[in-house]
Amino acid sequence: MRKSKVGVKGIPMAKARKNPHEGASFSSFLDEMGIRDEVESYAIKSVLAWQFQKVMKARNVTKKKMAEHLRTSRTQVDRLLDPQNDAVSLRTLDRAARAIGMRVRLKLVDAA
Repeated sequence: MRKSKVGVKGIPMAKARKNPHEGASFSSFLDEMGIRDEVESYAIKSVLAWQFQKVMKARNVTKKKMAEHLRTSRTQVDRLLDPQNDAVSLRTLDRAARAIGMRVRLKLVDAA
């Protein structure tokens, strides 16, 4: 009599199903869906917004203080910190970074 494979805590493992996407990368999935550029842009803006919020909190810079330093409205600062708002210029990012004692560094990399 053949024993079945046993998994975690002695629970028998189910038969492995063949996944048609097995071995495929997340990037290739995004390419298949036609949304890679959109997802990468959103990810970049999300990381920038998170970094601004983290540094602002660490340095006790409120949205109001940031708006005053940038000579703009708090609504504009909210747009800067909104991960879904990708209509932020490089100039605005640079000015905002300098307002909290940071600098923005961009780098071109090979697309491959």
